[in-house]
Amino acid sequence: MHESATLYKSAAASVRDVDLANAIRVLAMDAVEAAKSGHPGMPMGMAEIAVALWTRHLRHDPATPGWPDRDRFVLSNGHGSMLQYALLHLAGYDLPLDELRRFRQLHSKTPGHPEVGVTPGVETTTGPLGQGLANAVGMALAERLLAAHFNRPGHAIVDHHTYVFVGDGCLMEGISHEACSLAGTLGLGKLIVLYDDNGISIDGPTSGWFTDDTPKRFEAYGWHVVPNVDGHDVGAVSAAIAAGKAEVERPTLVCCKTTIGKGAPTKAGTADTHGAALGEREIAATRAALEWSHATFEIPQPIYDAWNARARGAAEEREWSRRFARYAEQFPELAAEFTRRNERALPASFAAAAEAFIAAQAARRETIATRKASQQAIEAYAKLLPEMIGGSADLTGSVFTNWSGSIAVSSSKAGNYVNYGVREFAMAAISNGLALHGGFIPYNGTFLTFSDYMRNAVRMAALMKLRSIFVFTHDSIGLGEDGPTHQSIEHAASLRLVPQLDVWRPCDSVETAVAWKHALERTDGPSALLFTRQNVAFAEREASTIAAIARGGYVLADFAQGDGARRALIIATGSEVPLALGARQLLANDGIDVRVVSMPCTQAFDREDVAYRRDVLPTGIPRIAVEAGATDGWRKYVGAADDPRAAVIGIDRFGESAPAATLFKYFGFTSDHVADVVRGIVGR
Repeated sequence: MHESATLYKSAAASVRDVDLANAIRVLAMDAVEAAKSGHPGMPMGMAEIAVALWTRHLRHDPATPGWPDRDRFVLSNGHGSMLQYALLHLAGYDLPLDELRRFRQLHSKTPGHPEVGVTPGVETTTGPLGQGLANAVGMALAERLLAAHFNRPGHAIVDHHTYVFVGDGCLMEGISHEACSLAGTLGLGKLIVLYDDNGISIDGPTSGWFTDDTPKRFEAYGWHVVPNVDGHDVGAVSAAIAAGKAEVERPTLVCCKTTIGKGAPTKAGTADTHGAALGEREIAATRAALEWSHATFEIPQPIYDAWNARARGAAEEREWSRRFARYAEQFPELAAEFTRRNERALPASFAAAAEAFIAAQAARRETIATRKASQQAIEAYAKLLPEMIGGSADLTGSVFTNWSGSIAVSSSKAGNYVNYGVREFAMAAISNGLALHGGFIPYNGTFLTFSDYMRNAVRMAALMKLRSIFVFTHDSIGLGEDGPTHQSIEHAASLRLVPQLDVWRPCDSVETAVAWKHALERTDGPSALLFTRQNVAFAEREASTIAAIARGGYVLADFAQGDGARRALIIATGSEVPLALGARQLLANDGIDVRVVSMPCTQAFDREDVAYRRDVLPTGIPRIAVEAGATDGWRKYVGAADDPRAAVIGIDRFGESAPAATLFKYFGFTSDHVADVVRGIVGR
């Protein structure tokens, strides 16, 4: 018998499974009642499923939540967060009872939906249904790829499972199809999903809107399915999980039939328990029905002792540490690399190598599309960082996210490049799972217009402060003939509104190299890198100017004529920077002195101190912003729409289908037009 199972049996000898499950139920209903807000039904309905997983199978150490080879547990149906909080509290994590009493209150460790980095033991932030499931696919993929890279015969230092709780809502969301279809194709055998099939969602019985044959659906994906499990029979659920662990070639779906709000005498099995407190009368009746005589938030010590996982978790973590020590003796370089990647640290040599690459790009002086410059950066940096794992949503040949060392991941081959197929939303969420798991820096690519499909996952990456890198090409009307359906007019502006997301729109190969370096070095959030389809002219710079690119906005071409009255500032990004430089030359003939500021990343610029920002954008000088996209966001830099000394040259309507050069001229993105606008403000 496994050591953890022995520890559990001795600790729980005098405590019944129903007592363990009822502890979850009462904590959930008490916390929701105290908050007068929350979802008690799912925790009450999934209590026995949780007992089966957390006491019979889950390998975790409450004292060391970040232990590398722990099993991952994801609560995809995150509205039932009190289930996870009850489990973490009972199992011995640093989540005291007072935090459960403060459920959903300001600055508590028990927010309305689980948040990674807030609550010890929470692996991912869940709430938008289905995304946790997709994150888990990424985690399972990370485990598989790390095991293939680091494990050696007799030394399995990466060997764990990813477990997911999902509800009807997760499986109704389209992302579940995208993610689970790919998981089946890739044969992620250590992914085990437990489906809470209670037939109830917010609007009532799901029979009116969700009649899928879920087992057959997942069988069609290539999953191993265990159907018709009694979700209130701990033994039956445990046996189904064991069957899933025995199936190593396919992911497993365990279909658990449950009753939402089980134990509530008048509300069990109804939507009334889904998203509202039960009320004092129903809670009292539930306590009586469960034969639970203890006070609010009171758990008897024998039940605490039976739930406590610290002893068996510490034993499992110690055993792994011993194995890793033996591994390190035999494979010291691999062990050091594993530790570095697990700690999310870059190699000590990376910064200098990256600076050398940036200098080389400056010396090459290429006029190329920034999507191609991005591929050059990937080629350079991926050779330095084996943890980089790329991918594309069926657009590799257009977005250039592959490199010479790319190896496609398949069910039989571990690689470093994922062909996600036309699954943008799942691609982003799976990438987040790879980042959450650790050991990888994921990047993925598609056209900028398709960021709409990915938006919620991009937002979650920002909320979780993940090092996920989103590559978006074909960034404006410059993609040309495909027309307005594919021309990204509002997308750059809307992405810039996402807190903690750095959005880079570089103008040439040098800014592209800097943007990639910044994204790879960043540890407090994701980055969106926006690249052109069309070629963009190289911009000449001095070494000091190159160093300023990382500040997000910098003086690319400065005033040339001294302190003259006829001055203007032009701020530009991406493919519009050459237009600004061209306008500067035209205006010099009119005696108008122009500074051109390239601002590839407004977020990085905004983080600079006031003195730097004022030095780049001095007050009292007319300002004009130029970008082939929505205009409103630039008003914070140039001035209000009714300011006669300010203008934004952009596009606030959908585009047209025509060659790129034709469109740029049609919409006024020419040096001549930029110069005319400046003349109109400064005066001829």
